[in-house]
Amino acid sequence: MLLRHSLSRSPTPSSWLSRISPASTMPLRAKVTNPAFTATSKMSTASSDSLPGDEPDDVLFNSLYGVRLVELNRPKKLNSMNGSMARKILPRLQEYEKSQLANIIMLAGAGEKAFCAGGDVAALALQNETGPDGQQTSADFFRYEYKLDHLIATYSKPIISVMDGITMGGGVGLSVHAPFRIATERTVFAMPETTIGFFPDVGGSFFLPRLDGELGTYLALTSERLHGVQALYAGIATHYFDSSVLGNLTARLSELVFRDDAAFDSRLAIVNRTMAEFSTGLPAEGIKLAGSRRAAIDRCFGHDTVEEILKALENETVEKAWAQKTIETITARSPTSLRVTLRQLRLGKKWDIRETFQRESEVAAQFMRHPDFVEGVKARLMSKPPRQANWQPATLAEVTDKQVDKFFTLPKGEERMTLVNDRNFEESPSVKYALPSEKEIKKYVDESKPTKNNVYNHFVEKWEHKEGVKEKVAEVLARQTEKDDKGVLRWKTE
Repeated sequence: MLLRHSLSRSPTPSSWLSRISPASTMPLRAKVTNPAFTATSKMSTASSDSLPGDEPDDVLFNSLYGVRLVELNRPKKLNSMNGSMARKILPRLQEYEKSQLANIIMLAGAGEKAFCAGGDVAALALQNETGPDGQQTSADFFRYEYKLDHLIATYSKPIISVMDGITMGGGVGLSVHAPFRIATERTVFAMPETTIGFFPDVGGSFFLPRLDGELGTYLALTSERLHGVQALYAGIATHYFDSSVLGNLTARLSELVFRDDAAFDSRLAIVNRTMAEFSTGLPAEGIKLAGSRRAAIDRCFGHDTVEEILKALENETVEKAWAQKTIETITARSPTSLRVTLRQLRLGKKWDIRETFQRESEVAAQFMRHPDFVEGVKARLMSKPPRQANWQPATLAEVTDKQVDKFFTLPKGEERMTLVNDRNFEESPSVKYALPSEKEIKKYVDESKPTKNNVYNHFVEKWEHKEGVKEKVAEVLARQTEKDDKGVLRWKTE
């Protein structure tokens, strides 16, 4: 059963939920800075998992009818994730999962600059410098964070992550595993870990290799940023909305009532159709990682060693200027991070979501004991102005296979991390809500021998006229297919 009310779709951000009746709300205990969450009904108390010294209001929990709103509330630090926040969010999500009153979970960040700019790595780096105990404490933070990310990935109720603003590192872990991820005109997505002597964690081993072609490898090794609608085209986001509609979207979602016996997929489908009501068009900028640039990414980043990738970039003739800039970018990164990251991505293609987080917790623990993490954080984030880091080892040639193997070997006497549930999958159930993948388009072309219009019609109808589908399909067809004299498409062969 669905409850419907007519809502305007063009409010200013400061009045996102102004149409909600004041009688349905109660005063908040602390100021909520994200306008989408300003007309909510209940405020949280500290989690039972909180520790002395945890910030009291770094996460705000609110209720709006059937929606439970989780707001990261450290806007001055771009809502960077710390242990205090993770210890509050995880048990609260478990509580919501059991509640018959909680239908939908929404995650967002305070302010207009960031959803979550990543983990509070400066605090971790300083902690690591205290010695083995500090390094272990940092490793424990990552373990807890990954448990939270796994819970989001396997959650039994619809979750919507609002990637409004900077969404990097830890913020990606809180968003990319949710079935619904909203990008806005302010979204800035990146996995910048190799810049600071780390690796693209928070499930990067799972979602990056499953992006089209070698796009995930490119994003991981270069820390390239995706702005706004580009996150939708890349498969990171599932929806794109202007930030001005988020408040009315939240209000509309709060009206949804599911049948008690409604299956999870049915609930997701209802949420997806409801979100489609707020589509207002996509920016006219088109797909930026397209055409010859995208072909060059697949051509250069499909190799299994960093040296081969660099060599391919050196030999690139079509996108020569881009290739030279990319070489400069990669060679400034931590050599250890580059080697570990490429190994991670190749192995991660075969990891299920459960193994992903278990293995990543082991890799993260190794990095907490490695000098590059502290050096990278200090050089790139703490030094004013930022400086080039002094990596150890300093070159790719000095990073041996044995050293890389250590990151993927569980130390003797240690056991794999225990997750909060036993749920698992090899392909994310949320893939159906993103734009069609290149793999899906190829399968249809190979099996159906269609014309271009056949392909357009098939995917537009299957995706229920979702915005961006036709643009994505057109880009893939232009780059990857050729047609015979009858207009029948076939996939190009190398």
